[in-house]
Amino acid sequence: MPAPFLPLTRPTIDDETIAGVAEVLRSGWITSGPKVKELEAKLSAHCGGRPVRVFNSGTCTMEIALRIAGVGPGHEVITTPLSWVATSNVILEVGARPVFVDIDPVTRNIDLDRVEAAITPATRAIIPVDLAGLPVDRDRLHAIARHHKLRVIEDAAQSLGSNWRGRTIGTTGDFVSFSFHPNKNITTIEGGALVLNDEAEAKLAEQYRLQGVVRTGFDGMEVEVVGGKFNLTDVAARVGLGQLPHLAAFNARRTELARAYFERIDAAPELHGLGLPPRDFSQTNWHMFQVVLPGDRLAVPRAAVMERMHAAGIGTGVHYPPIHLFAVYRRLGWKPGDLPIAERVGRDILTLPLFPAMTPADVARVVENLAAILQAHRQP
Repeated sequence: MPAPFLPLTRPTIDDETIAGVAEVLRSGWITSGPKVKELEAKLSAHCGGRPVRVFNSGTCTMEIALRIAGVGPGHEVITTPLSWVATSNVILEVGARPVFVDIDPVTRNIDLDRVEAAITPATRAIIPVDLAGLPVDRDRLHAIARHHKLRVIEDAAQSLGSNWRGRTIGTTGDFVSFSFHPNKNITTIEGGALVLNDEAEAKLAEQYRLQGVVRTGFDGMEVEVVGGKFNLTDVAARVGLGQLPHLAAFNARRTELARAYFERIDAAPELHGLGLPPRDFSQTNWHMFQVVLPGDRLAVPRAAVMERMHAAGIGTGVHYPPIHLFAVYRRLGWKPGDLPIAERVGRDILTLPLFPAMTPADVARVVENLAAILQAHRQP
């Protein structure tokens, strides 16, 4: 009997959380309400007491941070080309121009050595991304921002529970945006959170979250800014409340599985030359385990490797194609060759399954199949 299909990722949601969702549904209050406030309070505690507001995605959080920072038409925002396209789409959404900076070949995060050369009089902010949960150097990042008087919107969608030199991501810095999409380390099904600097910013975030509305008394209503419909439901918040207490355990399990991947890959001669992530077992939450295929030594493209892995009952993913080569961004003037490191990594990067319910046997199965496929298709 063949082994069951191993997906790229799968959330772990316990029975207590499922029962809690049923209670919310029975309560009659299923949109934003007491569970949203409770989740915000617990996330604030996780972030050292900073104000936190939750939203229906980890995309609108970045857009709202840009709006609070006053970023708009005529401005530029520096970011990485190796991320989910939402990271740069929000810059376009507020009318600004994304300026991509190539990545560091080791960390695959934005190369901070290249950031200052990209700053112009129009630059207003930097959006770094913690790819796969590996934190960008927060000390250098914020030193650059302070020197040039720039705002920072940390795209920490993938790094909840990670830390920089012992400081939990979200406890320091400027704006910090988290995602609770089902593929993240904890989920609210769909959702996100924004860590802010003070209560004034938090109030403005609440306005942007729900059509710009400010209510007073029983019947007072005013609209001061143009907001959207970005509120999180109590149903989703209840899922998050059930997930958050397991964050440390989930991340510890991910770390164990990442160690198992390294051990298996190191022991497989067929995989020597495979590009591996940094072996960071103290700061990253191991949101993903990504390898870079030796594309120039393979007789088949990455898609064929993924197809063969799928045929073996194993899901894989691509995180991410370089953003600047999408048509929307080519129309802004970006072209192949502009960011060679991101382009090379983006062409050959492959995400392997990693989620808490996996076992070491699952890791062994992934590595054995990948090794066999690469060995079978190496260039002579």
